[in-house]
Amino acid sequence: MAFLTDLKARFTREHVTLALDDIQALILRSRPEPYVGIHAMLHIDDAEGGRDLLLRMAAHVPSAAGWTDDRDAWMGVALSFEGLKALGVPDSSLASFPLPFQQGMAGRAEHLRDVGSNAPEHWDEAFQPGTCHVALTIYARDEAALAVALAQAMGELERAKGVTLVGKHAFGADADAKNPFGFRDSISQPFVAGSGVAPLPGQERPIAAGEFILGENSETGKPVAMPEPPELGRNGSFVVLRKYESKVGAFNDFIRSHAQDEAAEELLGAKMVGRWRSGAPLPLAPERDDPALGADPARNNGFDFSNDARGLMCPHAAHMRRLNPRDSQLTIMTDVNIHRIIRRSSTFGPKWRRELTASDDKGERGIFFIFISARAYDTIEFFQQEWINRGNFIDLAEERDPVVGLQERPGTFTMPQVPVRKRVDGVGTFNQLRGGEYLFMPSLGALRWIGAAAWSAPAQS
Repeated sequence: MAFLTDLKARFTREHVTLALDDIQALILRSRPEPYVGIHAMLHIDDAEGGRDLLLRMAAHVPSAAGWTDDRDAWMGVALSFEGLKALGVPDSSLASFPLPFQQGMAGRAEHLRDVGSNAPEHWDEAFQPGTCHVALTIYARDEAALAVALAQAMGELERAKGVTLVGKHAFGADADAKNPFGFRDSISQPFVAGSGVAPLPGQERPIAAGEFILGENSETGKPVAMPEPPELGRNGSFVVLRKYESKVGAFNDFIRSHAQDEAAEELLGAKMVGRWRSGAPLPLAPERDDPALGADPARNNGFDFSNDARGLMCPHAAHMRRLNPRDSQLTIMTDVNIHRIIRRSSTFGPKWRRELTASDDKGERGIFFIFISARAYDTIEFFQQEWINRGNFIDLAEERDPVVGLQERPGTFTMPQVPVRKRVDGVGTFNQLRGGEYLFMPSLGALRWIGAAAWSAPAQS
């Protein structure tokens, strides 16, 4: 609630340039802390029944017009390419979507480096190719609020003809908002230009709205290509959803095997992630955790790497620094601002326990890695190919992300030190992919356009 209060204090409606009343609230609105929720995956067998459900669901999806207001629960709706086809969207519109979206996440497995144990044949049934047509996400402040919102959504589904619930997964975290490994999660979020909220002092500048909202100017000064017609594409965005089973016991075992005591365990874990478990970033707390810093949204993301060019505080190989290099000097140059993402990840399963080992880990913990971007598919494939599953861009050859990388053989994690850097061997695959999909999050107007099959309406004279 403190973070929401801060947002409201910095929100100026006169500075809004986006069509907030047409944008789904989930794009701009962060999850609450604590939070609970549901991801539900639907399959459409009857186009008319699916469109009718979508039209009714649209009435329950809030717009971003009040995205800084108090709200007990809210829902977002996104569609896969196969879902758009099943709903009867015309071929001319389908052909206007990016090719990776048309092929789907499973179809892009090679581009995503989703091979071996992460390959589609190992995914949950709900994410097998062509299965997930509609993805519903409900975030809520507590179980009571979730029950009300879920009853509304499931009530609409029960009335639907030819639509099947193929997967449902509960998630949630307490006020610490920690992920399965016990680290505070989803701290770094970009500020969207035109949303009405100014960044905090010392934080990064707002990113052009077109990096997240279709139809708006991007960091290049022009809009990213969007689906046609404008009634379908404008004010929407693209979503990447990837479900991971977190190997927490194996992670704990690895940390223990390379540390002589609990303090050393905490330090090694922080070096791998880039933040302490409280969320305090290493550039601001290089020697020990600072829970007050980690819990303070006005400070916990207010840093860069200008004073840590060698990576002595936060290693270049750390998960956080890989996925947001900020001002780091990269061997392979890229504009990091066109790879910014809005994170909507959600944790599921029991909380992290230090004493958990691989032998007693039952695989019931994990995370839905979800992000929103107008360049979502280029971005995730770039992440997977370059920033996650290689280290060449930071002069670390084939070294992979120590938290989310796919380690086809035991890997290495490098920590710069004086006089010589230290390498820790035996890094495993600590997050196992269990499925996912490429999705399109339409505007509210587009949800109604699809639901009403507006493409078939007679032209007005």
